[in-house]
Amino acid sequence: MMMKTTGIKKPLLLGAALFALASTSALAVEPFSASYQASYMGLQGNGRMTLESQGNDRWKYTLSIGSNGIQLNQSTVFEDRDGKWRPLSGTDSSMLLIKKTDKKATYDWDKGVATWSGDVKADRAGPVKLQAGDVDALLLNLELARDVPAGKPLQYRMVEDGRVKTLAYKVVGKDEITVGGKTHTATKVSNRNGNKETIAWVVEGIPVPARILQRKDGKDEIDLRIQSVQ
Repeated sequence: MMMKTTGIKKPLLLGAALFALASTSALAVEPFSASYQASYMGLQGNGRMTLESQGNDRWKYTLSIGSNGIQLNQSTVFEDRDGKWRPLSGTDSSMLLIKKTDKKATYDWDKGVATWSGDVKADRAGPVKLQAGDVDALLLNLELARDVPAGKPLQYRMVEDGRVKTLAYKVVGKDEITVGGKTHTATKVSNRNGNKETIAWVVEGIPVPARILQRKDGKDEIDLRIQSVQ
């Protein structure tokens, strides 16, 4: 899942990307702050993910990456309706040397459509019809972290960048992964789409995937590794 700026590709992090421990009925969304290391198109950088309450059962999930003249920031505001999450708006900005792009997404559930504005092509502005259960790229991260430990079907309809993608993840194994100096057993899940693959490592009790790896033609392109979560 990638977005483009001039001469550089940008992740729609699956993304991917929060919360709950066992079941939807026991779901409790809680604020957090996570730091991570990023390998992005051959560049090394640091980043942060945060979840903040906006009041009225609304939450803002933000992801940022900074490295050597590159700054990427994505956010999504979503609504928690009795354990069901739906995106309301999103922002996506990038700064590459002197080139800056900004996009905004609006998910209008009253009208049942999503639209995009800012630095977007006309054929990517929408409107795109919404369906119950739709997610955007960032919200997908949170849903994976919730659904994998609960053993739920990992099938999603993602509405992002003027398009709809149907994604199906499958469990491909278990790995040991270190977060905050502690070793955890992570469930490894994967989604393949042509020559692209997205892999996420989910640790029960951690509100985002502990690692997200995007590959193309068998080569690593983007690798995000959580270092600590508070």
